[in-house]
Amino acid sequence: MEATNHITWHHSTVTKENRHVLNGHKSCVLWFTGLSGSGKSTLANAVDYKLFQLGVSSYVLDGDNIRHGLNRDLGFRVEDRKENIRRIGEVAKLFVDSGQIVSTAFISPFREDREIVRNMLEPEEFIEVYLHCPIQICEKRDPKGLYQKARNGKIADFTGISSPYETPDDPEITINTDQITIQQSVEKIFSYFKEKQIL
Repeated sequence: MEATNHITWHHSTVTKENRHVLNGHKSCVLWFTGLSGSGKSTLANAVDYKLFQLGVSSYVLDGDNIRHGLNRDLGFRVEDRKENIRRIGEVAKLFVDSGQIVSTAFISPFREDREIVRNMLEPEEFIEVYLHCPIQICEKRDPKGLYQKARNGKIADFTGISSPYETPDDPEITINTDQITIQQSVEKIFSYFKEKQIL
C-alpha cells in the first residue's frame, strides 16, 4: 500500500493570509526561465536584493545551488529534469505558504513542467518571467563555459544545443535581457508587483 494512504494533511494554525497581513505584502513565485546565460540568477538576485532593502520577506532558489543539496541525486536526462522542477515547485509552494516572495532561477525548458508548478499554486501566485535572449548572445556570455563544453560533446542533453527549450506561450513578464539593463529589468518586475498589488 502507498505510504500516502497513511498520511493526512495537517492545516496550519497560522494561515498564509495571516502572514500576508503581518508582512504587509502578498507572497508569490517569480519563476525565471530562459536559456543558460540569459541572466536568470543575476536578475533573481537583483530583485531579491531590492526586496530585502524594502524589508520584504524573500528568498532565491537557484538551479546550481539546489543541485548541490536537495537535487544532487538528479542528472540531466529528461526524466531527471522533470523531477528537478517538480521538487522545486513543491519547495517554492512552501515558501509561498510561509508568506514570502520566492524567486526561482532554473532553465526549466519544458512548458508542461512549468504548467505543473503553476497548477500547484493559487491564481496569480505563479509569475512566469521569461528572459528572452538570443542563443548567440548567451553563448557569447557563457559565464560557466557550458556552451563550449556542449559544442565539444563534453555535456550531453544541453538545452539550446542538444536538448530543446520550449518558450513560454503566455508568460506574465517577458524581458529581453540583451536589450535592457539589469536595473531596467528589476523596475519592470516591480511595476508588475505594483500593478497586481503584491507589494
